[in-house]
Amino acid sequence: MLPLAITAGEPAGIGPDLCIQLAQKGFAEPIVMVCSSSLLQDRAEALGLPLVTELWTPGSAATCKPGHLSVYPVSLDDTVEPGILSAENANYVLKTLTLAAEGCINGLFSGMVTAPVHKGVINDAGIAFTGHTEFLQELCNVDRVVMMLASEQMRVALVTTHLPLADVSAAITKPLLRQIITILHHDLVTKFGIAQPKILVAGLNPHAGEGGHMGMEEIDTIAPVLEEFREQGMTLIGPLPADTLFTPRWLADTDAVLAMYHDQGLPVLKYQSFGSAVNITLGLPIIRTSVDHGTALDLAGTGKADTGSLEQAIKSAALMAGLSGGALSAT
Repeated sequence: MLPLAITAGEPAGIGPDLCIQLAQKGFAEPIVMVCSSSLLQDRAEALGLPLVTELWTPGSAATCKPGHLSVYPVSLDDTVEPGILSAENANYVLKTLTLAAEGCINGLFSGMVTAPVHKGVINDAGIAFTGHTEFLQELCNVDRVVMMLASEQMRVALVTTHLPLADVSAAITKPLLRQIITILHHDLVTKFGIAQPKILVAGLNPHAGEGGHMGMEEIDTIAPVLEEFREQGMTLIGPLPADTLFTPRWLADTDAVLAMYHDQGLPVLKYQSFGSAVNITLGLPIIRTSVDHGTALDLAGTGKADTGSLEQAIKSAALMAGLSGGALSAT
């Protein structure tokens, strides 16, 4: 059983806290922290929680014992004070991601789970960085990835992610839609064990364009691509108006929703399950899950951080990797 790699994220944020808090009751899966051992020790002391860190080397067993964490050590470049960002540690953060991802590729880990990073401080260090998703896409050398958030009630995947709203319409093209739908369908089958996924697809415009009176993207781009895939046997419903798509009538027996842009689909899911949802990157040759929240600098070192999303991200990665059997469900 290969361990899961967890990156602790921004060292001044709540990522280290979450890992230490979860470690107090132990893990069902073997876990390896890819981060600074001294960071964990210092943060545990600040939290007043007992912690034993154990050096992990590739191929060795990883601990699941309460109060213990196996650590694949990465050295910090600067001292860390909870809640205080330092651009000097940007390279450290990216190194943890690189080691974890390369470990998955090379068969050291069964998957990786990422605590939140701070995009701004990484860019302040002079490193162009738009997020985990894009960083791992480049590292794994794949043409396209898909961002999906999942909760116990629904899964929402995105056609476009971190784009200004003014750029969304031009970005939604037939080739892009074909790539996104192909990846989404493939990973629902192979990573979630759903033999014939049912996917609801949102339109871009109000009322899904109202027959062309409120926009032509549905008629010119979205609907033709959906029809292509239906002819191949896929179950795709849409394009549907986004304001009524997220209702029990439509969501019943649905395996995923495909939204056209970030703030079309994610506010609904996060309103319903913020703090317990999981961010999953589809289209990678590895398994990667993450929390659905940010670094919460104001909570770092206070012991008040909620571990729910990280706990679900670990469980989801384990299920997808087959460590615990079955597939992540959304009902």
